[in-house]
This record gives sequence, C-alpha cells and structure tokens, in this order.
Amino acid sequence: MTARTWLITGVSSGFGRGIMILIFWGRIGGIVTLIARFQVDGFEPRQVSGLDADWFGLMTFAKTFTSGIIGHATTVFMSAGTEEGSRSYVATERITGHTEDGQEGSVTVQHGGLESDPGTWFGHIVPGTGTRGFSGWSGSARIVHDDQGASFEIDLA
Repeated sequence: MTARTWLITGVSSGFGRGIMILIFWGRIGGIVTLIARFQVDGFEPRQVSGLDADWFGLMTFAKTFTSGIIGHATTVFMSAGTEEGSRSYVATERITGHTEDGQEGSVTVQHGGLESDPGTWFGHIVPGTGTRGFSGWSGSARIVHDDQGASFEIDLA
C-alpha cells in the first residue's frame, strides 16, 4: 500500500460534543495511519425487547463518508450513565464504500470508553470483517480529540 492522503469531512454529535473525523493515509514503518472526518445524517433511539431499564441508552446512527472513502456507515451505539462527563459508551459500526483509487468494500470498527477519561478510550477494526478491497484491514481504531474536534485514528497493521 502506498502513502496517500484522503479527507472525509462532516460533523456529528455524541456526548454533547461535535465529532469530526478526518482520514489520512501515511506509512510509518509497517503501519498505515488513517485519521477520519465524517457526517452523521441521523440517529434513532432503540429499545431492547423485554428490557425496560433507565441505566443504559441504545441508538443507531446513519453516517455518510463524502471524500477519501465515498460511502456510508451504520452504527449501533450503547451508552451507560446519565451524568454529563461520567458516561461511557461502546459502538460498533459497519463502513461500506470505495476509496478514491477504486478499492471498494466494507469493514467493521468497534470503539468505546469512559467519557471523562481519554486514557480508557479504545477501538479496533474487527479482524476478518473486511470485504473485497478492504479485505485484510486490521489494527486499532481509536477516537481522539484535538482543536478541530474528535477524530478517528486508525492504524492499519
């Protein structure tokens, strides 16, 4: 894989903050780093049948990738806690699209952590979930924050 830069722009919301994701491809040693920005088109609260609980929330998000990867994602987002600053979440999303160089496919990413403690934030590409041009993608996929907002930092091994 050659080094390249891809940009995905947009804004979403989560934990009361804007999430902005930028995608950058650059080879450092044997690792390709992606930093991604995307747009959230909408979200819908969900319920678990037979479970009436106020200690967690469940939503699905629809996202559009508009540059670098042209496509979309569906995200299942589960949060716990109700107090601003002390909530936690875990999310699983399926990204489907094509790159600007013509690779197309799908891949699943899972990420989460405690809202108040960035040291707990984790994320990864679920091994074996890449299809077609995204086949073989693996590595970390962690959300980080900078002066432009939050971004997905994905290191492909």
